[in-house]
Amino acid sequence: MSLDTTPPWDDVQNYVDGEWRRPSNDGQDVVDPATGETLARVGFSSGDDVDAAVDAGREAFESWQSTPVEERIQPLFALKELLEAHQDELAEVLVREHGKTFPEAKGELRRGIENVEVACGVPSMMQAGHLPNAAPGIDETAVRKPLGVFAAITPFNFPGMIPLWFLPYAVATGNAFVLKPSEQDPVVAQRLFELIDEAGFPDGVVQLVHGSVDTVNALLDHDGIEGASFVGSTPVAEHVYERAAASGKRVQAQGGAKNHIVVTETADLDFAAKKTVSSACACGGERCLANDVVVVEEGVYEEFVDRVLEEARAQTVGYGLDDDTDIGALITPDHEARVRDLIATGVDEGADLLLDGRDVDVEGYEGGNFLGPTVFGDVDPEMTIAREEIFGPVMGLMAVEDVDEAIEVLNRSDFGNAASLFTASGADAKKVRHEADVGNLGVNAGTAAPMAFFHFGGRKDSFFGDLHAQGEDMIHFYTDKTVYIERWPDA
Repeated sequence: MSLDTTPPWDDVQNYVDGEWRRPSNDGQDVVDPATGETLARVGFSSGDDVDAAVDAGREAFESWQSTPVEERIQPLFALKELLEAHQDELAEVLVREHGKTFPEAKGELRRGIENVEVACGVPSMMQAGHLPNAAPGIDETAVRKPLGVFAAITPFNFPGMIPLWFLPYAVATGNAFVLKPSEQDPVVAQRLFELIDEAGFPDGVVQLVHGSVDTVNALLDHDGIEGASFVGSTPVAEHVYERAAASGKRVQAQGGAKNHIVVTETADLDFAAKKTVSSACACGGERCLANDVVVVEEGVYEEFVDRVLEEARAQTVGYGLDDDTDIGALITPDHEARVRDLIATGVDEGADLLLDGRDVDVEGYEGGNFLGPTVFGDVDPEMTIAREEIFGPVMGLMAVEDVDEAIEVLNRSDFGNAASLFTASGADAKKVRHEADVGNLGVNAGTAAPMAFFHFGGRKDSFFGDLHAQGEDMIHFYTDKTVYIERWPDA
C-alpha cells in the first residue's frame, strides 16, 4: 500500500472493530500551520462512539488475552516493517499537519519504531518469577496477566511517536487498546492505523477514536476502561489523573516541564552552545524535553552567551519540507500568540532581550505561525519565562556562582522532567546526578531522551502516577500479578 501525502485529505475517521467509521459529531478543520491551508476535517466522537470502541475492545480481549504471547507479537513484527517502509510518507504527513521539519519528523517516527521493537520482547519481559520450595513442600510462581481495555490520550507535539509509547506494550501483554490522538494533528494517527490494519491484529484489539475534551472524559469515566495514559500540559494531566483515579482506573499522566541546562566552566562551550540551541529550538520548542533555562557558571557566562547567539542567528526558520529549514511553524495561531505574549512578559519583567524572533519573515509562507529563535540574558529565576513552560523557540540565560547554585536554581522549579549538564568534571557530574531533582538527566547531551528500553522519567508537576511510559514500566502498568501457591502432598 501507499499512504496519501498530497492534501487535501479525506475527512479523518475512527477505526473500530476493524472498520473505518465517521465520528458522530462535527469537529474542526486540520490546518497546515505553515501555510494556513485546510488539510482535512476531523469529527468528534460521541459517547456512543466511545461505547462502540470500548465494547469492541472488551469483546476482542476475551480471546486476545489467552492468545499465546508468541502469536500476539507477530503483528508487531509486521507493524515494525510497515512503519519502516512508510517512514518517509508518514514523516511528510506529519510535517504538513504539525509544522516541524522533515528530519525531526523522521527522527520522531524512529523513536516510535524503537518502542515497537522493545515490545516484541514481551515474552521475556512478562516473566514474573518462580521459586521452588518457597515453604516446606510448596512451590510459588508469579504470573503476569492482562487486565482488559486501556486508553491513551496523546498530544499534538509528537503525534507519530507518543501513541507508540503505549499501543505496542498494551497489545503485546494481551490487552485491547483505544487511542484518542490530538485533534490538532490527527491524520498521522489515522495513517498509523492504516498500517496497523494491514499488520494483522484481530478486529477489536486496537481502536482509534477522535475528539476533544468530551471524548476524553467519556473514556476516563467509562466502566469498560481499566487504565489510561496521558501526555500533555500539567493542568490537563492533573485532571486526567484525578478523574481516571476517581473511577478506579490505573493512570499515568505526563505533564508539562521547565527544563534546565547547566554549563560549567570546564565545558566544551562550542559543543554546549550548539546543543543548547538545538534543545530549545528543535520542533519549534514544542517539546516537553526542551531545555529553555540555561544556567551558566559566571566565569564563562559572557563567552557562552556570545556563542549561543551566534548559533541561534544561524538557524533558518521556514517550511518543514524545505531542506534548509531548521525551525518550522508552531501548531496554531493561538499558540503562536501565547508564546509572543510570554516573550513580551519577559521584556516587561526586566530580562535582557538579546535576540528577538518575533519579526521573522518566511518568504512565501506569510500565513504561517512562525517565530524565530529568541534569546534572553540576565534572567532571574523568579521571572515568568524562567518558571512557566513556553513551548516555543525561546531560551533564557542566567549566571550563577557555581554548580551548587545551579542545582538550587533547577531544583526550585515546580517541574521535574529533565535537565542537562555540560562539563568536563566528573565531580560536578556526580554532584548533579545525585542532587538534581529531575526524572531524566543528560550529561553532555542536549536532550535527555531515554531509549525505548528505559522508562521516560518525570516527577513533581511533570508527572502524576507511579509507572512511566516506555520500557519495563509499561509491562507493570498493563498487567497484574497472580501468585500460584502449589503443594502436592503425595509428591
